[in-house]
Amino acid sequence: MKLSNTSKQNSKSLSSDWVTQGLIDFEYKKYMLLAYLQYTKKQFDQVKLYPTLSELLFHYHNLIQIKENKQFLSEKFPKKISKADFEKLKLTYTSILKDDKIMQEIESVIEFALPKIRESISEGKQIYNWINHHLKIVPIGITPIYFREGYVFLVMNQNKKMKHKVQVYTYKVTLFQMADTKEILRGLNIQYFDTLAKNSFQTYENLKINLIKTNKELPNPATFLLQSSVTCSFENSIFPIAKRRLTEYLTRLEKK
Repeated sequence: MKLSNTSKQNSKSLSSDWVTQGLIDFEYKKYMLLAYLQYTKKQFDQVKLYPTLSELLFHYHNLIQIKENKQFLSEKFPKKISKADFEKLKLTYTSILKDDKIMQEIESVIEFALPKIRESISEGKQIYNWINHHLKIVPIGITPIYFREGYVFLVMNQNKKMKHKVQVYTYKVTLFQMADTKEILRGLNIQYFDTLAKNSFQTYENLKINLIKTNKELPNPATFLLQSSVTCSFENSIFPIAKRRLTEYLTRLEKK
């Protein structure tokens, strides 16, 4: 089967509507998916979790939703104009969803894709759990009553007998309410502040005191140490997991 220009796909990503977009052909969609999963495998082999793991979860839940909700599938499909009603200034659309052959192709693609994506997600979660297990969070000094903003010290695979770098970030918790459920959600904004060198004669409390002296905007900051005993991609793995851990930690503090 001759493929259209839609065959020129970027294997590093899948569009949100990749199942219903472009050429609806099982072999073609299978090729797209396997190329994408090959890329995700390479990312995981390099211990790079994000944004790959988040994308896989999105695609998996999206396929489940399409499979279980025919109306959702109908809305995802492109429409073609069948008649223009110039008197009422309305357009009438005829859905191509009624094509049984196309529906069979889509169902075949979904049945093939779900276990493949689920397998990749499982691999990503194993890596996530491994990194998370080796990530420790401890308060530096006394945590003040107000701890919705402060400092984070991020340290990777330190050697206590040698100098090591401490990446310092400022953090701030923001609260916002969902319009429909009125549920209060928390967001965490983290900004890079400085990189400090720590030797065996210094304590993290000393570093915190020095920061207070130099940054008057935070006179009594909550400060937390996030320590990773594994070395892997900081941007794609350590940092996003550390951010999530800190969010969970602060949420538990508020509930006490």
